[in-house]
Amino acid sequence: MKICRFVDQGTVRVGYLDGEVVVPVADGDGAAGLEAVLDLAMAANADPGLRPGPVGEPVALEGVRLLAPVAEPPSIRDFYAFEQHVRTARSRRGLEMHPDWYELPVFYFTNPAAVLGPGDPVAAPPRSAELDYELEVACVLGRGGTDLGLEDADAAIAGFMVMNDWSARDVQRREMAQSLGPAKGKDFATSLGPTLVTAAEFAPGGLREVPSAVMTATVNGVEWSRADLDGLWWSFAEMLVYASESAPVRRGDVLGSGTCGTGCILELSLVHGADKYPYLQPGDEVELEVAGLGVLANRVVAGDAPAFRPDPERMRPRLGQ
Repeated sequence: MKICRFVDQGTVRVGYLDGEVVVPVADGDGAAGLEAVLDLAMAANADPGLRPGPVGEPVALEGVRLLAPVAEPPSIRDFYAFEQHVRTARSRRGLEMHPDWYELPVFYFTNPAAVLGPGDPVAAPPRSAELDYELEVACVLGRGGTDLGLEDADAAIAGFMVMNDWSARDVQRREMAQSLGPAKGKDFATSLGPTLVTAAEFAPGGLREVPSAVMTATVNGVEWSRADLDGLWWSFAEMLVYASESAPVRRGDVLGSGTCGTGCILELSLVHGADKYPYLQPGDEVELEVAGLGVLANRVVAGDAPAFRPDPERMRPRLGQ
């Protein structure tokens, strides 16, 4: 089942796709909308033939505006799970693969309040001239817990969606040089969508396996990235286990795969040169597509946020004086 949040005549609803028609089943605003999406996904995982009756008239998909399937999830953890991406990025800095990468499925936290949906405009944050996309797949949890095992994944993961972990590479580079981050290089925008596809439909073999699904990114209609989800070194079950080790994960939490091989401009420019793959500019249209999950499209726009400046009136402490 493909589940969506959408706006129809000014009202936010939750529904599912029946061909090119959206069947509304619940209110889709705020926390109630998140709960309705997860309830429907978990019920459809238990009964893949489930088709709830509408609470209003079904509407044509082309006549509604899709929103992010989950809005303001409790948390977003983004992993670093594709070896090709990691290996390329490290090799261009003269680094071998770190042995711990094969032992620990590492991740960082990003901003749940900065989630965008299909068609939402994206602006680079201040001080950035290197806006990048990242082609990823994310899952959302339908159940929480602590110290979950691999065998718990099938009952815990509600569904999957395309994820674009937008990155301001120049800001990120400055932040991470301080041995902390990324922060403002990442937390300004994360796109999710276009729908949430139930785990039973997208990964019928179970979450300890990684399904094959072609992943592509196009910029202004030209393909830049191509990979397959089955290139993941870490399964979504392993990501869930690591995330819940000695810490609670919650219903609604999002786990991102990290960037697939060739799945960002940073990696492409390292291999092929910045002239062939320049960073994004206002007016660029980015479309991420994953087979079985659909197309997530966003347009880049000019930003107008003021840049942070240190307080000029603050007296700073001086060490050693």
